[in-house]
Amino acid sequence: MKTQGKTITLFLMDGDATGRIKTKLSNSTVLVYRIPRGALDSCDDMSVLDQSGVYLLFGVDGNTGKEAVYIGQAGIRKNGKGVLYRLKEHRRDAQKDFWTEALVITTSDDSWGPTEISWLENQFTNLAISAKRYVVKNNNEPSLGHVTEEKESELSEFTEKALIVVGVLGHQGFNPLLPKPSYPEIGNANQSLEFFLSSRNGVSARGRLTHEGFVLCAGSVLRKELLKSASDSTRHLREQHRGDVDDQNRTTKDLLFTSPSGASSFVLGGSSNGRRDWKTKEGKVLAEVENNEIH
Repeated sequence: MKTQGKTITLFLMDGDATGRIKTKLSNSTVLVYRIPRGALDSCDDMSVLDQSGVYLLFGVDGNTGKEAVYIGQAGIRKNGKGVLYRLKEHRRDAQKDFWTEALVITTSDDSWGPTEISWLENQFTNLAISAKRYVVKNNNEPSLGHVTEEKESELSEFTEKALIVVGVLGHQGFNPLLPKPSYPEIGNANQSLEFFLSSRNGVSARGRLTHEGFVLCAGSVLRKELLKSASDSTRHLREQHRGDVDDQNRTTKDLLFTSPSGASSFVLGGSSNGRRDWKTKEGKVLAEVENNEIH
């Protein structure tokens, strides 16, 4: 079945792309606001932020330098305040000083109660943890709550739609780098995009082209020592991902690179042309595959 297109409207509330953004997915109740940390005080007149919602705080982890996220929820309090009040509390919290922007996920019909936001907070947290792309700042797993089978189906559909909007706003880390094929028994249509790299010194790596870049698959074996030809970028990436490689020089999770050459240089520990060094199972180099797609 052909994937259906989606229409998303973005309203630049402050007139530029760096400010607050109101985002809505057509034919749904999904409503997402992007709010820079420095713009919280400009939101006092936004009554929609007084209602219940789930929020995502994004920034950089100070210990690892990696992207980080905190997932929370806010119900309507006795003082009539909701999500915005909670965000301002986090701004004063020294333990959550990492974040620079928040995404507030709510509904256009203000239909959520405590049960729904608890379930959604749990869902977003577990998605972030399982995708292994963010440092997740939540100390404890949020309560799942108790929802009916019908309500769970409804909330699952809402989550899928909300993740589309979150991705459009630049945050893909709730989705795995390599999603599982929907119909593996029929065969994976993207199988031709899988590539391999090996050498006599024990290197054995596998990677895939995706819409985001080139993914080095978990379980790939790297050259242990860096070569003199290793660029500063390769040296930096080896240092950055030291915790993602075990004592057998094997990657422990999927890693995203901006280019095939960046991935192959990381694997080989030195200068590499990824379009030449990555090959399909049949022996075709990546450049040949790409040229065939063009022609």
